[in-house]
Amino acid sequence: MPGNLSVDELNAAISAGEIDTVVVAFADAQGRMVGKRVSARLFQEEVLPHGAEACNYLLSVDVDMNTVDGYAMSSWETGYGDMMLLSDTGTLRRMPWMPGSALVIADLGWENGDPVVQSPRAILKQQRARLADRGLVAYSGTELEFIVFDDSYRDAWAKGYRDLRTSTDYNVDYDLLASGRLEPLLRDIRLQMDGAGLYTEGVKGECNLGQQEIAFRYAEVLETADQHTIYKSGAKSIADAHGKSITFMAKFNEREGSSCHIHLSLRSEDGEPVMAGDRAHGFSPLMEHWIAGILATLHEFTLLYAPTINSYKRFAPGSFAPTGIAWGIDNRTCALRVVGHGSSLRVENRVPGGDVNPYLAISAIIAGGLHGVEHELPLPDPLTGNAYASGVDHLPTTLREAARLFDESAIARAAFGDDMVDHYLNQARIEVEAYDAAVTDWERVRGFERL
Repeated sequence: MPGNLSVDELNAAISAGEIDTVVVAFADAQGRMVGKRVSARLFQEEVLPHGAEACNYLLSVDVDMNTVDGYAMSSWETGYGDMMLLSDTGTLRRMPWMPGSALVIADLGWENGDPVVQSPRAILKQQRARLADRGLVAYSGTELEFIVFDDSYRDAWAKGYRDLRTSTDYNVDYDLLASGRLEPLLRDIRLQMDGAGLYTEGVKGECNLGQQEIAFRYAEVLETADQHTIYKSGAKSIADAHGKSITFMAKFNEREGSSCHIHLSLRSEDGEPVMAGDRAHGFSPLMEHWIAGILATLHEFTLLYAPTINSYKRFAPGSFAPTGIAWGIDNRTCALRVVGHGSSLRVENRVPGGDVNPYLAISAIIAGGLHGVEHELPLPDPLTGNAYASGVDHLPTTLREAARLFDESAIARAAFGDDMVDHYLNQARIEVEAYDAAVTDWERVRGFERL
């Protein structure tokens, strides 16, 4: 894509005065893009060949960037030392929403050269390696929904996120008229993402007020997760420049939540599709085991699909967010929806919301699918009809319950390792404790006068 850069192209752009800053970034435990801006000259002379340093607490803080207890990789007792940001030059790209800037995604390592295994990117690389051992490559696309507000981010903060004006006044699902009011912003996002080397497919309105979805072309899973993170951060910056704000919260209000449906398919190392075959529904045996494995691990892996308190507000009957653990052919009431045929055959996981960390969710899908393949799990019959009313097992309904299931999962510890599992369990514990201690507007409205 035109926005991608080789090292030689970056050097030429720096020499021509087109680029003066390189953003060295990575996804933190919450899936946010963090890092540092360095001068182009320093990047060429020091950062690219040797790496940059960043405090290791960046994977061990809460959403408010508070230092919290319970993490093995960083603490006051260990002195909050550095980890290395090692540039992956295959991710170099222009950053059109930041004039004069290029961007590179970094892998995280320790001073001794060992990878930081709690890093979301390292976790996904581990699962990719497990696929490679079987001669398989995974491709995915993430469909990320968001809500647009006419208020700026700073105005929304000052209002305590109350009484914000959505950019549309009614349901604009597939609407081309009311959504057109957003086109200056949406077009800017699309064009600037193309300018950063992403392949934008298009945009459509969604059900909630102000809700939209911009879709991008599928890619190899690591590239997809990188691009998802870049897009989410860049779209917020572009909205800010327009005096607007967007949220990727899973559930902003009591109407429809914002999803992040993840489509994933497998190919052989030489690019041949491997999910289609001559079994029922046009599946191969691998496809049957793959779906069965994802289903079998949905309970235990929900924490990786739904990482926040707010995630679980989205799971409501009749909401197009799944509640039941079931799969179906082109059935949007199921947690897993199978779509396509032949070379396009794939599984859509409808569990994640807009707040998901894409590296972790894609890792969970791969680990679940491999569990099914390794154990040759049989595929249950597809669900036809309404999964909400089917009586199938349900997803966890709270972060606390999901964390307990993840903690007790032998499959998770075998697939990801104890260091990873314990790290993200602690993140969930911190989130739950913060929520339990908070006094909400809901409580004040109900209790201030009437109780």
